[in-house]
Amino acid sequence: MTTALIRRPGLSRIRTTRAPLYLTCLGFISLVTLLALLAPWLAPHDPNGVDLGNALAGPSGSHLLGVDASGRDTLSRLITGARTSLLGPLGVVVFSTLAGVAVGAAAGWRGGWLDSVLSRSTELVFAFPGLLLALMIVSIYGEGLVAPVLALAVAYLPYVSRLTRSLVLAERERPYVAAYRVQGHSGVQICLRHVLPNIAPVVLAQSTINFGYALIDLAGLSFLGLGVPALTPDWGRMVFDGESAIQSGYPLSAVLPCAAIVLTVVAFNVVGERWADQVARRDR
Repeated sequence: MTTALIRRPGLSRIRTTRAPLYLTCLGFISLVTLLALLAPWLAPHDPNGVDLGNALAGPSGSHLLGVDASGRDTLSRLITGARTSLLGPLGVVVFSTLAGVAVGAAAGWRGGWLDSVLSRSTELVFAFPGLLLALMIVSIYGEGLVAPVLALAVAYLPYVSRLTRSLVLAERERPYVAAYRVQGHSGVQICLRHVLPNIAPVVLAQSTINFGYALIDLAGLSFLGLGVPALTPDWGRMVFDGESAIQSGYPLSAVLPCAAIVLTVVAFNVVGERWADQVARRDR
């Protein structure tokens, strides 16, 4: 039996679907990503431009979504805020996925004492809620994006690690792994070149769902004033800044970023769950 016949396809197994909700959510994610990338050119005004004489003005020709309590253009801050609102969760997902896959693969593939040590170590992290860990680190190192991202990446690592470990344990017993061993391939080579690509679709689906959760957590920290600096446009920070405007009867500057958070989280969850369902149907 040749290597080409032994190897099972990995990422190519995720096929697109024509489900309207899935396509709508995928299109929304693409739109938000495009807005974030092109924010400096798409924002009609300076997102930090203050005009106290025009504070809490409603939608107009020059300010399509109105302005906030400081006279800053809501649309410009909404577009620019997409950058930090997406960049933070991306950092959490990248770091937690890379570290979680490495830890989970090592534990599941090697087994024995290494599995016990790594599994017990990751279980300890579950004792610390992600937001609580982020609050502790931010209180020590001050506001910014790096500290919360690293804290949440550590908090999300066990979820990816445990998933990867269970998948690797199942893959390790499959016939194609034994066939590779007979051909003389080393264990590390089999794991890196064949096992990990085969489990990648499941990990990718879980990481997509984690992106939405990370977005909520980081937006919550920004709302509490512990995320990005005050002058940095961010959806969570916009909700915090618009709290007083809601009490004054001008909710747009807070409701719109809140809606952006909800829609983006829902879109990532729908896409991630669709990919997970496709993988589950594939493996039946």
